[in-house]
Amino acid sequence: MPRPPGHGSAFEPRRREIIDTAAELFARRGYAATGITEICEAVGLARGALYYYIGSKEQLLVEIQSAVLVPLLATATAVAELDVRPVVRLRLLSELLLEQIVQRLDHIWVYEHDYRQLSPENQATLVAQRHAFEDVVAQLLAAAVEAGEFRQMDVRLGMLQFLNMHNHTYQWVRPTGRWDVVHLSREYCATLFRGFAAPGFDTSTVEAETARFRAAHPDLPRLGPVTAAPA
Repeated sequence: MPRPPGHGSAFEPRRREIIDTAAELFARRGYAATGITEICEAVGLARGALYYYIGSKEQLLVEIQSAVLVPLLATATAVAELDVRPVVRLRLLSELLLEQIVQRLDHIWVYEHDYRQLSPENQATLVAQRHAFEDVVAQLLAAAVEAGEFRQMDVRLGMLQFLNMHNHTYQWVRPTGRWDVVHLSREYCATLFRGFAAPGFDTSTVEAETARFRAAHPDLPRLGPVTAAPA
């Protein structure tokens, strides 16, 4: 098949544009209700050219899911390895997760609603990635318990509480709304950490310690630009 215009240095940006446009369509109409013809019209490509950039409609869904999980998991793993006490790492991870949600609302909507449309093989890959991220959160909670910052708990249940509070934010948050990512993370963690705190642990110190650590480490792991990551 002849290579479509844009192959070369412009190929990957064009491919990302197609994936982001598909995410917007799927978020608005649903994956099942959005046809290939509608995607072609939205990106200005014939069907053959579209399939050159993306092999199938399901591959678009795979790429949208990967654009959420691949960078999030990589950056979360780097945050979990920072040399600072566990509660500060959890606070940084909270902000990272909310940043992902706010920056990629269309992708997150598709990620939450349409993953069951994937084939069993692709769905298994996605579930494994989700579990890997859950493990990062659970391990940090366990480290906070071991450090005496959090009370003894079922860390899996604690992980679910942490993620439930964060993950549902996509349903109502607006990027230009009254609460930014930093404010939301501060409030979420204040609620969670007070509930998780071990007797005698002063959760009011977490914000100041996080700010000091951030100021001393300007190269903290961050999410990259809003792009679609390769599956």
